Amino acid sequence: MSGERDLYFLRNLWYYALPGQQLQPGQLLGKTLLEEPILFGRTEAGQVFAMRDLCPHRGVPLRYGRLVGTEVECPYHGWRFNPQGECTLIPGLVAEQQFNTQKICVQSYPVREVQGNIWIFMPAKPGDQPPLELDIPTVPGFGLDFAAQAWQQFQFPCHVDYAISGLVDPQHVPFVHRAWWWRTDAPLFEKAKAFDPAPLGFTMRRHRLLKTTFFYRLLGGTPEVEISFQLPGVRIEATFTGPNTLCNLTTMTPITATQTEVTTLFYWTTPWITWLKPFLLPFVNTFVHQDLAMVAKQQEGLRYDPNLMLVGDGDAQVRWYYQVKKEFSQAQAEGREFTNPVKSQILRWRS
Repeated sequence: MSGERDLYFLRNLWYYALPGQQLQPGQLLGKTLLEEPILFGRTEAGQVFAMRDLCPHRGVPLRYGRLVGTEVECPYHGWRFNPQGECTLIPGLVAEQQFNTQKICVQSYPVREVQGNIWIFMPAKPGDQPPLELDIPTVPGFGLDFAAQAWQQFQFPCHVDYAISGLVDPQHVPFVHRAWWWRTDAPLFEKAKAFDPAPLGFTMRRHRLLKTTFFYRLLGGTPEVEISFQLPGVRIEATFTGPNTLCNLTTMTPITATQTEVTTLFYWTTPWITWLKPFLLPFVNTFVHQDLAMVAKQQEGLRYDPNLMLVGDGDAQVRWYYQVKKEFSQAQAEGREFTNPVKSQILRWRS
């Protein structure tokens, strides 16, 4: 794995930015994504936009300013910028000092709001636009206007590659997530799951759960599950029980080279889950914090640059992630179409 440990960020992809509920009409919100300062805004009419969070005049972050109509006003000298990042006003100029403000632009980013989530396209070069064939990830069985009924965010102290490696790793569950309501010290069992290539990733085929945990038993019936992963760091787990669907969308967005924001969102059609939400979310919080704590411990060891290993089918999904990431990066550099290196196959491991 040491040869694959090339810690870089992918570009020309849609990244998860934030839940739409975090950005109210008339609000500005600054975030760091892929080590870039980005300002998100929502006009009173509901339009979402994003631009570089730095005023080109004196470098003050625009998030400290305000939204005037549909324009961002810098708090230092009142320069204004429209949602496209174009300067529209320099108040300090007098009438005789003619200046074409259109020459001044702040980098803007394509953004879209889908299923209650705000996604941002992070280009390789300023001005690059998302290709039409590049779809924004959506959870199955829910309309584009259907927002998540619950969500939580976590800050993982690691590069996004390590957050993703933990997310797609099935072998850690019985060791990291030991709890009476999830897993105990029960014996390990052999698992066999069928996988297929998917756009920018791979999918574990829909299958019936023969052994269920406490949460799955709450759903009733015999649940069937399908799990997919795609670049840059999106995992969707869909559980089907009769007429009802429960979906978990988990996204991993790099903040810096050593910090990753993990957002987990839930969509459901089962009415009673809404009533149990205040009781279930603490369990989710505990579950994710178990992963977070283990990743933090991992970073202690990684300081010594060990030669890491990926062994057997249990590590196949981690290998696939690095292979898919490398192929996407090479395809971008060579200006060609992406060719998925993942092939349909059955993986076996014990967990």
